[in-house]
Amino acid sequence: MDKSEKEFQRIKRGSDEIIPESELESLIALDRPLRVKAGFDPTAPDLHLGHTVLINKLRHFQDFGHKVIFLIGDFTGMIGDPSGKSATRPPLSREEIEDNAATYKEQIFKILDAERTTIDFNSRWMNEMGTAGLIKLAARYTVARMLEREDFSNRYKNNQPIAIHELLYPLVQGYDSVALQADVELGGTDQKFNLLVGRELQKHYGQKPQVVLTMPLLEGLDGVQKMSKSLGNYIGITEPANEMFGKLMSISDELMWRYFELLSFRSDDEIQTLQNEVSGGANPRDTKFLLAEEIVGRFHTQAQAIDAKRDFIQRFQKREMPEDIAELTLSGIDGKLALANLLKAANLTSSTSESHRMVSQGAVKIDGEQVTDSRMEIPAGSTHVYQVGKRRFAKVMVK
Repeated sequence: MDKSEKEFQRIKRGSDEIIPESELESLIALDRPLRVKAGFDPTAPDLHLGHTVLINKLRHFQDFGHKVIFLIGDFTGMIGDPSGKSATRPPLSREEIEDNAATYKEQIFKILDAERTTIDFNSRWMNEMGTAGLIKLAARYTVARMLEREDFSNRYKNNQPIAIHELLYPLVQGYDSVALQADVELGGTDQKFNLLVGRELQKHYGQKPQVVLTMPLLEGLDGVQKMSKSLGNYIGITEPANEMFGKLMSISDELMWRYFELLSFRSDDEIQTLQNEVSGGANPRDTKFLLAEEIVGRFHTQAQAIDAKRDFIQRFQKREMPEDIAELTLSGIDGKLALANLLKAANLTSSTSESHRMVSQGAVKIDGEQVTDSRMEIPAGSTHVYQVGKRRFAKVMVK
């Protein structure tokens, strides 16, 4: 695999769609700095980990020497992004936008390299465009094309109001790509229509159309809904280290791999090794510790991340662990011991059938982390605290 192919594969990681892939491969093969843009409307004073999925991808481009443009949509913020909305979104005041934008600039450099990042505001060209210019821009797109967008289409079919200013939002976002002469634009999957409008407008203005790269929307702590402050399932990047660490440790084992893919800066090979270790019987909690330490260390310091881990372990042990836990050693077969057999041998269940049933009911934990796979095998040489229900504990070493 040559240099450009490695770069393409790294940039592609975690993405939902690249339109078109062949064009991005060709641009990377040119071996010149690309102009890579992502826009953020300053709708809230602080960012959460869901926002950082795009910012992380900007960092990937930046690491390969490309020019990153972090665009703050202070003009579009006053319109209100209708993407994915079933009702008109209230616009922000100029004061709210300025306050939120200021905090964005402070927070993004916890991920991006300040010396290699351009921060811009789309009011810079939209204010100069004026009313006549905006009308000319609106003439380049039809209402029929706008109603192809799913959220607009649904609202139209359901006789829900669509304000005229909402139809302008995709056009203004698209024109941002013209003003910045973007080679690549990043956005969430809910932004796909707007990003494609940018491609069309660039053609109208005689520019080579940008490549569109969409990133998935990160699931929140519940593992179902996208991360959102309004849903309360978010992890804010300005939260205290201990709180951030505890929230990361609360995600499910399955969701942990999604977070590794979209939030971790570890290589694909490193993540695959961790997955293989967990599949081989390693405790998922220990792997989750690595994720939590990395993320907390990014937004705080590595020392604070280590302290947060220590505090988490101490609080967990103090809250849930009895002082007199039975300790025993069990022998495995071929270097491992089935969890169901271990629980029975440790007198935590009366039978292997009960072991499987208790796992399916979510009543089994290893070092405080809920177990979902009753057929998992524990490797020899490991020592963990096993819990069944609220009162049955045993510290078991497998040899």
